[in-house]
Amino acid sequence: MSTRSDRTRNRADKQRPNKALLLQPTAVRLNRPSGFSNKADAPEASFEVPDDPVRVQQGRQKLPSGLPVQSTPPKSAQPPAGHTAGKQAHQKLSALLRSSEQAASGKREAAGEWKTTISKYVNLYNKAETDQHFAALDDYIDDKDHCLRLRYRLERLRERDLYRGVLPARGETKAELVKVNESSAEVSVLVKLHIKRQMEQSGLYYLEERTELERLWLNKAGGAWRIFRIEPVIAERRPRFGASEYTGAVEEEAVDQSREASLFRSTPFLNLDQYPQLKQRVKGIPYRREMAAAYADRWWNEGNPAYEEFEVNCTNYISQCLFAGHAPMNYTGKRESGWWYKGRNGGKEWWSYSWAVSNALTNYLSGKRNSGLHATVVQSVEELQLGDVITYDWNGDNRYQHSTIITAFDAAGMPLVNANTVPSRHRFWDYRDSYAWTEQTRYRFFHIADHF
Repeated sequence: MSTRSDRTRNRADKQRPNKALLLQPTAVRLNRPSGFSNKADAPEASFEVPDDPVRVQQGRQKLPSGLPVQSTPPKSAQPPAGHTAGKQAHQKLSALLRSSEQAASGKREAAGEWKTTISKYVNLYNKAETDQHFAALDDYIDDKDHCLRLRYRLERLRERDLYRGVLPARGETKAELVKVNESSAEVSVLVKLHIKRQMEQSGLYYLEERTELERLWLNKAGGAWRIFRIEPVIAERRPRFGASEYTGAVEEEAVDQSREASLFRSTPFLNLDQYPQLKQRVKGIPYRREMAAAYADRWWNEGNPAYEEFEVNCTNYISQCLFAGHAPMNYTGKRESGWWYKGRNGGKEWWSYSWAVSNALTNYLSGKRNSGLHATVVQSVEELQLGDVITYDWNGDNRYQHSTIITAFDAAGMPLVNANTVPSRHRFWDYRDSYAWTEQTRYRFFHIADHF
């Protein structure tokens, strides 16, 4: 007769699973993908299940008896593929970011070094301009050709200002990096220099300004950056068109102007003093010199968006100033004649050569006419007034490459001019402080008519 305890024990034995049916450890094989040299690099691991019908489902194993048992992966097995790949990807990304940060930091440090060299150059340049002496830069530039070029320019500047009785009271130079080409061992930089000089003359002061471009090359030698080459951009010596493109045209224009002048000379003489009301009417449009000068001061260092801006913009700028002073256009529709501007239409340029080219404007103003924009060629700069024009022949070959307009006078009554290709404001008229100037330089002085 079985007792209650025996019946309980038998019931427990029936519920206890057969040991033979217990899950045996699953065999594991790491499949290493191509491109990995060892097991540690493999991002994935696959589990091979033996012939025993055991299925692996999300980390749980199901026995044939249907009893669920929590599985413990063998020690030799790798973590799930996604976890390993994600961890390694995160490590690689972190390493890449650290490498990028280090490279960027290195570039910033290198840029800081060569920029410091340029900053010192600008400071020394300003000192040389103010002192009018090259000594400040003598040991800082390795380009001996430029050293001679700069020394010669500063000597001309010093001699001229001493002759004028002018002393630089204060100087300021600011630099802007326009373009940079950089490598590990060499840097080329296009620098814009904005130069201001406060000049003292006979107890009076005036401020002159100009903006110049220089190309600088630097290399690193002995752990330090040095300037080994400098090229000033001498834009005043670059005419917008070759002389052959308009020389013949302006010669033809000069012939037309002579015919026009002969027609005016054949007109019967009328004593306008006897008819003051008629005399007033014949005078025509007054040239507003102060308006021309004001326009020149407004746009000396930038282009007026109402007009095309050329790479060599000096004569386009001068024509705008004259037009702002109420000089009337002479529209012919032919580029080789008249003095006019309509802009650009369909990619075609609609303006005369005389509007945009210094040599063509020189020929136009030299022509004889009694109406429209016209001028008198004078022999002395002292005869010029506000709003008058000077053109510059740098080589003495009768081809004019630069134009300026008078916008002020110094204490001695000598003209100060504005220009735009190399932006200049209240600069002394002779340009001996320019790299473009040579011993062969010739000038033409135009007194613009008071009435058109």
